Amino acid sequence: MSICADALPTVAAPLRRERVRPVLLLLVGLAGAFVFIEPSPYEIISLLTFTVFVAAGLSLNPTHIPLLLLVILYNVGFTLSLLQVLGEDKTGMWVAVSWYLGATALGFALVMADETSRRLRFLLGGVMIGAVVAAVCGIAGYFGVLADLFTRYGRARGTFNDPNVFGPFLVLPAVLCVQRSLAGSPGAILRNVAVLAVLLLGLFLSFSRGSWFMFAAAATIAVLLSLITTRATAERARIILLAGVGVVFVGALVVAALSIDEVGTLFRERASLTQSYDAGPLGRFGRHILGALLALDHPFGIGPRQFHLYFVEDPHNVYLNAFLSGGWLSGLAYALLVVITVGFGFATVLRPTPWQGAYIAIYSTFVAMVLLGFVIDSDHWRLFWMLLGLVWGLTIATRAQTPQKGNRLTPASGAGR
Repeated sequence: MSICADALPTVAAPLRRERVRPVLLLLVGLAGAFVFIEPSPYEIISLLTFTVFVAAGLSLNPTHIPLLLLVILYNVGFTLSLLQVLGEDKTGMWVAVSWYLGATALGFALVMADETSRRLRFLLGGVMIGAVVAAVCGIAGYFGVLADLFTRYGRARGTFNDPNVFGPFLVLPAVLCVQRSLAGSPGAILRNVAVLAVLLLGLFLSFSRGSWFMFAAAATIAVLLSLITTRATAERARIILLAGVGVVFVGALVVAALSIDEVGTLFRERASLTQSYDAGPLGRFGRHILGALLALDHPFGIGPRQFHLYFVEDPHNVYLNAFLSGGWLSGLAYALLVVITVGFGFATVLRPTPWQGAYIAIYSTFVAMVLLGFVIDSDHWRLFWMLLGLVWGLTIATRAQTPQKGNRLTPASGAGR
């Protein structure tokens, strides 16, 4: 009896930790939706969460090493380039934030390599709750409820500082709803469509062209991956049918929104593929060309936050920004990190696992954000580094997964639902 009693604390402690840690992940996902102040709640809660996980013990898999090295090289480039502009305003803080966000990517990769289904379910649950709250706030603000708080320049921004960050944050949960609808029961389809309607309306009212593209690209990739990973002809036909219905649904939602005069006016203005600030020698795309030429002449970069001193505006190209802010070291490390992540992810997202449905949504959103990076500065987006870390963590977990013979796991099973 005494032996059993003595053993209870030893057994109970890990159980308590495993109850607490998933809840912390839920809070991390939720906190990502509230970016009114700097540092945001996300920084504080993610720091607390990863500290708890490290204290409880995390396993560094050999597959984590490339991620660790590339993140270090990427930020070492910024640190070295910082020496050129050490006295400039906010440059030191910019580099510190880059180091921290890179560390969060490694943190997510480490955390998701074990207890994958449960931890992923809690994290994505927090992201979903936060996204719905942010979308509702953005919609309410657009139609006059606390408009000063939830809108900016006549565009919904929800619980974010910038509509161009608010919109992309809604993409992952929206694609999760799409993915769950493709493989769910009729009841699950209705629930996810209802949530999707809220998310898409918020995304639409952000009038962020980047987020519109990002959702369209991510949803398309998710549907294609679902078709590839589904062997049954009947299931493929079902996915195609539901995808077609989904396109009609989104179209109807957009038409309904455009029936409101002020929405239609702003949509026509924002829907133009080339805005006034995109065109011309010093427009967005002109700056890309001039910036690339400048990067060739500065192997150590020009220093963080210096591009606007040369060309008035920021580069709006995350790859170019890496080369100019951190030199060739940061630029090459970032490009290699993105290419390897996309490649590793594609090699493993096709394998059947309990979390394949969620993995498809995460990977599709990440690829869409990688493409969006050619026209926007996403290097300090919390969501980007979360997605990158999740792809690495799920890659490692998937490689370790050994499905039983004759027991094929469906794409939407486990955490994908």
